[in-house]
Amino acid sequence: MARRFYLEGKSKIQIAEEFGVSRFKVARVLETALERDLVRIEIRVPAELDAERSDALRARYGLRHAVVVESPADATEDALPGSPGFAGSAPTDPENLGEVAADLLGELVNEGDVLGLAWGRSTIHMAAALHQLPPCTVVQLTGVYDAGTAERGSVEAVRRAAQVSGGEAHPIYAPMLLPDPATAAALRSQTGIARAFEYFDKVTVAAVSIGSWEPGISTVHDMLSDEERAHYASLGVAAEMSAHLFDAQGRRVGRDLGERCITVEADRLRRVPEVVAIAGGLRKAAAIDAVLRSGLVTSLVTDTAAADYLLSETGSAPRPALDRADPDD
Repeated sequence: MARRFYLEGKSKIQIAEEFGVSRFKVARVLETALERDLVRIEIRVPAELDAERSDALRARYGLRHAVVVESPADATEDALPGSPGFAGSAPTDPENLGEVAADLLGELVNEGDVLGLAWGRSTIHMAAALHQLPPCTVVQLTGVYDAGTAERGSVEAVRRAAQVSGGEAHPIYAPMLLPDPATAAALRSQTGIARAFEYFDKVTVAAVSIGSWEPGISTVHDMLSDEERAHYASLGVAAEMSAHLFDAQGRRVGRDLGERCITVEADRLRRVPEVVAIAGGLRKAAAIDAVLRSGLVTSLVTDTAAADYLLSETGSAPRPALDRADPDD
């Protein structure tokens, strides 16, 4: 009976008919086989995923989904500034985060959904790794880091996701940061960009990246002048997501910056049912903590280096992410 059930995939009813007994008898026999160790069931998690950290992280921050990937063996570049392993370079999120996020997105997106993609290296890696998506509309949630590389960045990510899903693509051919609010407002009124903005309230699943307030790890930081960086640093900026700035407690600061940006508003993002953040590495860990405290993110794909920091005693217990109220309120 055990062979039929576990190896051949036959139902208990089929086995009962074959052996001339009731299906309840089959169920009791299968239970006995487990109790007597005649059958052993083993659940294996893929080696690159850390189930224990994933569960702990989800519980700590009140996330719907938390997926922790093993950090690369060579993580010296990802050391914190001032530490012995710090190489002074600007690491990006490991590409395998994008691959895992692509798998998660394939499970979260349903037919007819509107998928929103924000600018970020991790979201670009994720889009490149997509192999299947239900039919859905894909919209770009932010402008691009450099309009000259749009075809190889966010725009291409949106097109790629739409191609995989067979749905419509609504890219944004505009820089994320503009010189002043008037220029940004003028761009938002352009037909193509305005059409994309119309979908923001319809987004059901969004994928975003997180940056810490350091050169090379925050696109907004790199686009600002030295004077502007100093100004926002004085406000206590610890993290950036989709051109929105947060202090260490998850409170939004420097809101005036949003007036110069082509990006989804934080209030609209807060209304999206599922917001997946993709970010990893020790240098981003504090920034990830800050954004999770904001309540804007419902799910996280990260690595063990960041997870260990997030699970350590870094301060008071964080606000659960599923409480989508604004921390400023």
